[in-house]
Amino acid sequence: MIKGMQIPWRNISWVVLVLFAYNCQTCNGQDYGGEEKPAAPPPEQETCDGIFITYNFDGREKIYPLVKNVSAQGWSFKSILTVLNTGIFELKSWQVFVGFQHKELLVSADGAVAIDGDGFPVRVGKNGTTLAGYPQSDLKTAIDTAGDFTQMSAQINIKGTQFGLKEKTNPMPSTIKLVNEGYKCPAPKRYKTYMHVCCKRDPKFKPKKVITKFMPRRYGDLSITYDVLSAFANRYQAQVTIDNLNPLGRLDHWNLTWEWMRNEFINTIKGAHTHKIDPSECIYGPQGQYYKDFDFTPVINCQKKPIISDLPKEKANDDKIGKLPYCCRNGTLLSPIMNETEARSIFQMEVFKLPPDLNRTALNPPQNWKIVGTINPSYTCGPPVRIDPSAFPDPKGIGIATAVASWQITCNITRPKAKAAKCCVSFSAYYAESVIPCNTCACGCEQTSKCDANKKPLLLPPEALLVPFENRDLMAKAWSNIKHLGPMPKKPPCPDNCGVSINWHVDSNYKTGWTARITLFNWGNNAFENWFSAIQMKKDVANGYENVYSFNGTKLPKEKSNTIFMQGLPGLKFLVGEVNGTNPNKDPKVPGKQQSIISFLKKNTPHINIDGGDGFPSKVFFNGEECALPPEFPKSTAAFKSKFGVFPAVLLALLTFLLLTDWLH
Repeated sequence: MIKGMQIPWRNISWVVLVLFAYNCQTCNGQDYGGEEKPAAPPPEQETCDGIFITYNFDGREKIYPLVKNVSAQGWSFKSILTVLNTGIFELKSWQVFVGFQHKELLVSADGAVAIDGDGFPVRVGKNGTTLAGYPQSDLKTAIDTAGDFTQMSAQINIKGTQFGLKEKTNPMPSTIKLVNEGYKCPAPKRYKTYMHVCCKRDPKFKPKKVITKFMPRRYGDLSITYDVLSAFANRYQAQVTIDNLNPLGRLDHWNLTWEWMRNEFINTIKGAHTHKIDPSECIYGPQGQYYKDFDFTPVINCQKKPIISDLPKEKANDDKIGKLPYCCRNGTLLSPIMNETEARSIFQMEVFKLPPDLNRTALNPPQNWKIVGTINPSYTCGPPVRIDPSAFPDPKGIGIATAVASWQITCNITRPKAKAAKCCVSFSAYYAESVIPCNTCACGCEQTSKCDANKKPLLLPPEALLVPFENRDLMAKAWSNIKHLGPMPKKPPCPDNCGVSINWHVDSNYKTGWTARITLFNWGNNAFENWFSAIQMKKDVANGYENVYSFNGTKLPKEKSNTIFMQGLPGLKFLVGEVNGTNPNKDPKVPGKQQSIISFLKKNTPHINIDGGDGFPSKVFFNGEECALPPEFPKSTAAFKSKFGVFPAVLLALLTFLLLTDWLH
């Protein structure tokens, strides 16, 4: 803020809420003290050369049901978050983290959207959430606006529910801070019902030279572009482009959803389809009240949160809903390593607007974007950010056409939480007799009445990996008795419940190199077309990568140089689903399976210790999803440690040769 500038507090009624320092708020059910309301802004705001953020708790009251258990009693609360630009740089697409810590459920936040959710209400638990400005996402400076606080600041009125609080607890967040790139925030200054912080530009931050009017495009694992191709007073034509930019990312059968914020509805759509085709919400809603003579019968979708999916391949040449580049692949977005063309999806739609947005420049993209697939990574999407209009080849074949307006939604892969993966990994090695199976409940557990969700999985013989979990009990018990692994638990551990499992087996270790075998198991009914898997090795182990023999393998460059990417060879790009055994009445089902040997040389990695665990990956991916890994490596058994350990191997090779010879004759 410019020193000495007079702030017209009396003329701007709501801006007084910026000045929450030391004020007293009354609430039903709780008294928070007798601090006096200030007549002037806090001194820290006057001296802040950056972004001044305040959080004011406005009160709370008990809500039904009224219970004696303090941890279960709910309280409705109100608070106000204010973000004020007191610096000399415009703040684009502001985002503020609020460290909610009382099991809050945010019901509304007027003036912002929650990045971590897909619309209100959103549970923020004890980890807080990031709020992004909407509709006012940019905060201009006092210099550029002649001190107009309506353009310099944003006020967010928050309503929600919180739990686990005693009568006289101060339910304040743990922190507030600006998360925009290039700013540093100290710990906020705290009072009973108020806190503030001044976030300043990081002197070490070197922003990229921006020659565009709007924000530059950002890199994300998944980038979605919302382009307005043509605009009219009451409607516009939009194109949605989804680009997979992460070499380890992927989506199958994608479902895309967002939230209309201003009662828009989709009249027509091409290149995709909505899950629900129903105009009734328009007929009985504000859309029908305004468009009284409009025939809503052919309208595609009137939902506030539509769910949109790609079209199947056979619709690619359909004159009405197909014939769009990059559409109609049944929702598959491949890794750009596999096919750059099939790493993109596009669809178009006609969107109708309502008052007060009845002019061609009143364009508001939907908020709270979310995209999901089947056995694919989970993505968290940020808010739409205005970027320079996208450019397209002119339909006439001459020059370049540009969009009316464009926004980018950046989505990034989130690591799966414990017991919430979609695939899992088992470990085995030539020097260990037992297999370390997938983790208990690696992909979740619904029924735990007959099994223990927290019990460590039982060690298995290698052949047990080929049968479904329900057929492994007897094998695990017999193996435990033979190998003297200890008594069996009264309540067995629960299964991993994963549709896909991967076994990584350290196969050999010799002076100049070593080998591993990777085996993919599909326990589901559906086949995976154009599957891929990737392994990320520890240290620089991948520098010794030599070859993958039954898959198409490659070592990724640059920052992912410790990663080996594998996909099926031509004719082997389907990982088939589970099928019945030879005799379905008695034989267990057989999973779809593919495997390959991977060889490594020690020339560039002479220091690695394969038997010590360096031969096992630190991360394993299947179709972009990070799989759950065992917490330990196989241990050498006594037989392999013996100085006569080579003799059994030679004997085994001799017996195998004799058996093969006898069989051949």
